[in-house]
Amino acid sequence: MTAKPAQESATLVANTVAESVQYQGRKASRQGSEQRRQAILDAAMRIIVREGVRAVRHRAVAAEAGVPLSATTYYFKDINDLISDTFTLFVERSAAHMGQFWQSTEGLLREQVSRLDGSAEARRRLANEIARLAVEYVRQQLLTRREHLLAEQAFQQEALLNPRLHGLLRAHRQILLQGVTHFFEVLGSEQAEQDAKLLTAIIVRMEYQGLLDGVDHLDSEEMLAMLKRYMHLVLGL
Repeated sequence: MTAKPAQESATLVANTVAESVQYQGRKASRQGSEQRRQAILDAAMRIIVREGVRAVRHRAVAAEAGVPLSATTYYFKDINDLISDTFTLFVERSAAHMGQFWQSTEGLLREQVSRLDGSAEARRRLANEIARLAVEYVRQQLLTRREHLLAEQAFQQEALLNPRLHGLLRAHRQILLQGVTHFFEVLGSEQAEQDAKLLTAIIVRMEYQGLLDGVDHLDSEEMLAMLKRYMHLVLGL
């Protein structure tokens, strides 16, 4: 496996997704009204994280946001629009976050790849370092972005019941998949997208287990062993 240029920037894909999402509710005409609309969506997301999607009601969201009930019904004619736009904002913010993440990590990855000298030992060091970074990524997600992960779980569950969310969910998945695919392209994988899907599935499973058990109960050694095994296979070790 030899490193090669990536076909498409993961940061560009994330930014494109962020710019392409479409809101369903009434558009705000002034800065103050836009801030109120954002406050309503943020309140709906807090309720989703805390109590689940079924708890989202106009009255509950208005109380959580500290706005009159008439404000929620003005911007969102029904609960479906409110839920859809809440997850639209989630995708938009996820895209912005992942765009920054890939932008900050690509240089580090290319530096690691540049140290490969064709030897198995160099590939082993790279595989082990990537596995270590992946474990740390999961830990940081659970420590600093737990609400985001809970919202993501709620989003995926709701998409099973609400066809209006299917396109949004596909866009959200594309952000992460394209970023990891880009990562494997930099590594020189001949099957970058397949490798990306497998690594993404492993990480998502670890995040879910961490949400269930708590970050303090993560089995980091087992996680590291699994990721090392996978990366060793990818790098032909």
